[in-house]
Amino acid sequence: GYWDDGHPDPVSAQRNLCRHVAVMAEMGHAGTVLDVGSGLAAPASYWKETYEDLQICCVNINYSQLRRGLHTNLICVNASSTRLPFRNNSVDRIIALESAQHFRPFSDFIAHAGRILSDSGLLVLAVPVTMGRQSAMKLGILKFTWSSEHYSLEQIRKDVTSGGFVVDEEEMVGRSVYDPLADYYIKNRSTLREIILQQYPSYAEAILFKSVQKMKKASEDGVIDYALLKCHLQDTCRDA
Repeated sequence: GYWDDGHPDPVSAQRNLCRHVAVMAEMGHAGTVLDVGSGLAAPASYWKETYEDLQICCVNINYSQLRRGLHTNLICVNASSTRLPFRNNSVDRIIALESAQHFRPFSDFIAHAGRILSDSGLLVLAVPVTMGRQSAMKLGILKFTWSSEHYSLEQIRKDVTSGGFVVDEEEMVGRSVYDPLADYYIKNRSTLREIILQQYPSYAEAILFKSVQKMKKASEDGVIDYALLKCHLQDTCRDA
C-alpha cells in the first residue's frame, strides 16, 4: 500500500497505491489493460470500477488465485509472466503491481511486454527493490522471509532499457510503503497476532514480527526501496 495521512490503514493504503498506479498509467486514455501477476484481482477490480469502459485482462500463473479472485467483468488468463500468450501490438497498458519481483527471468517479461504493447502503449511497474550492489548482503532475515528475487533497482533499470523501453517517470516511495506498514503492525500487533494464530503457530508470527522490524530498518538505512516506473517503447524497437 501507499500510506499517507489520508490513507492510514492497509485497505485504504492499498487502494491508494492502485489509484496512484492508474494515474501514472494514464488508464483514462487506455482501451485494454493487462494486469500481470494479478493475484486475487483486487487492483483490477478497483480499476474496472473506476474506468468502466476499460477491458482488463488478469494474468496469473497461480490458477487457484484466479479461481478465488474478484473477477466481475474481467478476463482471466492462466499463464506465466515470461510467456505471455497475446498477439503482437495488442494491448495499451501492461501493469505489474507488486508482482514483477517474482518474475524470473525479469528480462523475459520485458521482452514479451515490448512485443505485445501497442505503439502508444505504456508499461508501469510497482516493484520492491534492493538498493546498491551489496544490498542483498544486508537484508538479514528478509533474505529468507521477503518472498521475491530481490532484484536491485539497477537490474530493473538495465533490463527495462535493454528491452527497448524508455523510462518516462521514476518515483521512489519506499518510505511511504515499508515504514508506515511496519508501524501499523507494531501498533496493532496484539490484535493482528490473535488473527494470525487462528491459522498459524506462534513462532510464525514471531518471525513475521522480526521481519517487519527488519523491513523498517532496511528502509530507513536505504537497503530497500519501492520503485514506481512508467515506461514507453523506443520508436526504433518496433522497427527491430
